[in-house]
Amino acid sequence: MGKTILITGASSGIGRATALLFQKRGWNVAATMRRPEDAEGLANLNNLACFRLDVTDLSSIKQALSDAIARFGPIDVLVNNAGYGLVGPFEASTPEQVERQFATNVFGLMNVTREILPHFRERGGGVIINISSMGGRITFPLYSIYHATKWAIEGFSESLQFELRQFNIKVKIVEPGPIKTDFYDRSMDLISNPELTAYDKFVVRAMPNMQRAGATAPGPETVAKAIYKAATDGSWKMRYTANSRLILALRRLLPLNTFNAIIRRAVLR
Repeated sequence: MGKTILITGASSGIGRATALLFQKRGWNVAATMRRPEDAEGLANLNNLACFRLDVTDLSSIKQALSDAIARFGPIDVLVNNAGYGLVGPFEASTPEQVERQFATNVFGLMNVTREILPHFRERGGGVIINISSMGGRITFPLYSIYHATKWAIEGFSESLQFELRQFNIKVKIVEPGPIKTDFYDRSMDLISNPELTAYDKFVVRAMPNMQRAGATAPGPETVAKAIYKAATDGSWKMRYTANSRLILALRRLLPLNTFNAIIRRAVLR
C-alpha cells in the first residue's frame, strides 16, 4: 500500500504544503486538523484522507490514529506540525493565554507522540518529525512565550531520541526561519492589555520589522521539502533547516552579546 505519513495541523500553511508534497510523491497521507471541513482541495486527492484531530483533545488523537491506520495500514512517519504563535509583551499576557500556548505547541505535540509510540515500537521503527523553529535556538523580542514552547520542543526532542533509538525510531527536528504562511495572520495570537501601555512604543517600533520578514519570505513549500528530506534520508541526523541556515550559523559562531546586538538593530531600526 506504500508508505504513510500522518500530519497534524494540515489544513493550511506548512502542514498543507507537506500533505500535498507527500501525496504528489506517492505517499498515503493522513492529513489531520481540528476542522476537516476546512480542508479545501485536500479531501479529493488520491491516497489522501482528512481526519479530525485536536492536539489538546486526547480522545480525538486516539480516534484519528485509529482511523488513519484503518484506512491506510501502518504509519511510517509522524509530523507534529500543529501550533500557533502567542506574540506580545509577556507582562500583558494572562495565565490562560500562556497555558493555551503550551497546551497546543508542547503538550499537544507530546500527547500525539506518546499515542503513536506503541505503534512504532510494534512495527520496529518509525520517524517522528517535530516542527520547531529557528525560534527554538534563537530569540526575538515579543515572542517570549512562543520561544519558550519551541525551546521546550528542542529539549524534549533531543532527550527523546536517546530513549527511542533502541526501537529504531528516529526523532527529527525541522527549524524553519521566516516563511510566508498565515502564521503572521490567522495563526498568530496578539497579546493586548489596554490597561498596560508601557510597552506600546516598543511594540509599534518592533512589530512591523518582524512582520516584514514573513511578508517577503519563501512559501511553506520550502519547509515541506525539508520535512520530506528528514522523512526519507534514512539517517539519524536530527536537525534540518528551512530558510534559517545562515542566522543559525551566526548564532553558533558569534558571541551572544554580538548576536543579540544584531537582532536589536534589525528589529528596532
